Amino acid sequence: MINTIALSLLSLTPSASTANGLLTAHFENVLGTSLDLKIIASSEAAASTAESKVLAEINRLNELLSSMSSSEFKSWSETRCESIEISSELREVLQHFEEWNVKTDGALNPASEHIAKMWASETPSASDLALAVNEVNQAHWSLDENGATRLTDTELKLHSFTKSYVMEKAAEEAMKEEGVAGVVVNIGGDFVVKGDWTEKIGVSDPRNAGENADVLGYIQVNNQAVATSGDYRRGSDIDGVHYSHIMDPRTAEPASEVISATVAHEDAVTAGALATAFNVLGVEASIDLATQYPEASYLLVDKEGAEYRSENWPATSVEKSAISLVNVKEKLWTAGQSLDINFELARFEGRARRPFVAVWIEDEKHKPVKRIAVWYNKPRWLPDLRSWFAAKREVEFDAASVTGATRGAGQYTLVWDGKNDAGEYVPLGKYTVFIEAAREHGTYQLIKQEMKFDGKAKSQTLAGGEEMTAASLVYKAK
Repeated sequence: MINTIALSLLSLTPSASTANGLLTAHFENVLGTSLDLKIIASSEAAASTAESKVLAEINRLNELLSSMSSSEFKSWSETRCESIEISSELREVLQHFEEWNVKTDGALNPASEHIAKMWASETPSASDLALAVNEVNQAHWSLDENGATRLTDTELKLHSFTKSYVMEKAAEEAMKEEGVAGVVVNIGGDFVVKGDWTEKIGVSDPRNAGENADVLGYIQVNNQAVATSGDYRRGSDIDGVHYSHIMDPRTAEPASEVISATVAHEDAVTAGALATAFNVLGVEASIDLATQYPEASYLLVDKEGAEYRSENWPATSVEKSAISLVNVKEKLWTAGQSLDINFELARFEGRARRPFVAVWIEDEKHKPVKRIAVWYNKPRWLPDLRSWFAAKREVEFDAASVTGATRGAGQYTLVWDGKNDAGEYVPLGKYTVFIEAAREHGTYQLIKQEMKFDGKAKSQTLAGGEEMTAASLVYKAK
């Protein structure tokens, strides 16, 4: 199976030359999350070579900058008080941290992971917080002409910049390939878009973080990066209270005022740094910092759900489906009800291509009422999704993407809002949820579960298997 969209699908490339086609590829367990690629090229050979270059560059930089035991950064961080010669890439990332720590008044700090571990299972005491502030807010290294000297024992992680930095470099490698006109690199909901291509990107609603949930709006991105940081997909629950995984190194406490920040900028590192800093700084300080970057556009959402947009944020809207209450005698779903469909794809050692996945809803008469998601790349391989294909269900390729807070590798949540494919609320009652996965030259799995929707909240854990190791249904009703 070739992991491409057929290059004859020219209608998918309105902003690219008509001689180009689109390749898509999907991978799990890349920098701890997922990687989605779009490559616009004049031939499958050029697109495939560019894909290989992207993957090779990600691997190369991961060997230098990650926190794994074999990386250059990890080896250097275990030294003390000795100038060690380091790669130009590691030096550049360390310099980025120094600069942005100053620009954000200390909001970005490579030692923030130390604070996060304190909050992983219990609320730290006031004295613990004071000690952590002192430990985190000191110089952890010094740079000289020949190398870098590690100065403290405090644990450091570079992920605040690493992902954006790696994405930028990987996209540049793809664009060097002859015949490649454009590229979109999407790692965990952050984007780098380069070349002759405009990507339509929806902004996730942090209050409804399902992969297919309604977005806050769309932006059109060309030769820019888009980064989103938020606390709604990760964090800690202590004594029934949820705490953000994003820490304020100035107080050693979880950030709380901003729950999502999306930033678009021509430079990926700047977009990523601002998005993370905005979560720490809060609304007022973020808007003040943004005045120093008038070329950046942003959308902030605070804990109350209020939205703050920069003046140059594009005016966007989300088209809502018309809702027709065709049978008022039946009790229907309402806007206060939803179903979360959670599943975890099998994780393999190292990077792995994502399997094809189909998720849909059928009524008691086995009639499909709602297509939730169909993830595939080349139409001729859709028969691998046996149950989906057997019913000759139609699929449409949606070229739009969604930016959102980073999730764990293989972990997905889809949402059913109780509407059918026509946008109408369905009657309450029994429905069956289908989750189907098929892997290239690999295994196949179908999960189906009937559930009664009657306006009373409930949840159900589903048996996992070889392709989907875990799944659950959570019905919410207000």
